[in-house]
Amino acid sequence: MSDLKIARSDTRVTETPNASMTTLASPTQGGTTTVSLWRVSMRAGQQGPQHSFDGEQAWHVLDGAATVAVDDETVDLSAGDTVVLHAGAARRVSTVSGAEFVVTGLAGALATPISPEGPGEPVSPPWIG
Repeated sequence: MSDLKIARSDTRVTETPNASMTTLASPTQGGTTTVSLWRVSMRAGQQGPQHSFDGEQAWHVLDGAATVAVDDETVDLSAGDTVVLHAGAARRVSTVSGAEFVVTGLAGALATPISPEGPGEPVSPPWIG
């Protein structure tokens, strides 16, 4: 595999109860050492868990509409909109109608789940490594 190109056949899909993530570029695929790029597909009525990342991310809506709760603010997004989620910000992404995103962020960033009991243990999601 060339360090310049990641073929469609080299992408990988990770399914969660809330969305499907397709890794488009990451260090484990070659070509990049510090950033990752992935596509998020959320079906109508889906909502991700509340969590934070220790690295900044940019989410761009390709299709559909979504709401992102970021700390104490709610951001409504539609196709063509981009939201920048800063490191440490508590966030939750949801969609009523379904949404497709392309996301970029630091490949080594860790996600920390947030529950009413407080933050959980940081983990490295498989789609960004």
